Amino acid sequence: MSIGQRVRDYLDSHRVNYTALPHPQAFPAQKTAEELHVSGKHFAKVVVLRADGHLLMAVLPASHRLNLHKLRESVEAKHLEMVAESELNGLCSDSELGAFPPFGNLYGMETWVDRSLGKSEDIVFNAGTHRDAVRMKYADYLRLAMPQVGTFSEPARPRQAA
Repeated sequence: MSIGQRVRDYLDSHRVNYTALPHPQAFPAQKTAEELHVSGKHFAKVVVLRADGHLLMAVLPASHRLNLHKLRESVEAKHLEMVAESELNGLCSDSELGAFPPFGNLYGMETWVDRSLGKSEDIVFNAGTHRDAVRMKYADYLRLAMPQVGTFSEPARPRQAA
C-alpha cells in the first residue's frame, strides 16, 4: 500500500516536503503512533462531526480525547454530534474508516485542529490507510489545511485494570 492518491497529489501539487511512513496495520491512532515510534502527542487523529447541520473535521493528538463541550463552544454551535460510522464511508470514500487524513478541505469540511498539536515542529497522521502515514512540517500542514485552531482536547486517562 501507499499513501492515498488524493493526499499524495495534494501534497505534491503544493510542493510540500513530506515523508511517507509505511507500517504494520495498526489502529487506533495511539497504537499507530507506537508502531511508528512517534509520541501520541504528535500523531494526529481525526474525528468527523456535525455542527448545526454542517460537517467538520476535528484534528487532535492520538494521546488525547475530544472534549465535545469545548469544541462546541469553539465552533459556536448549538448542536454538535459525532457522525455515525455508517455515514463516514461516503464522506471520505478514498480512505479506510478511521484512517482519514486531517485535511477537511479535501472533503468539503471545515477543519479544526487542537492547539496542542502545534507544540511540535512536525505532524504525523494516517494517509488514508491503516498501513501508511505521513510526516510533514506542522507549518506546512497549517498552510495547506487552513484550519481553525482551538483548544478542545485533553489527555486521555489511562485505562484501569479490571
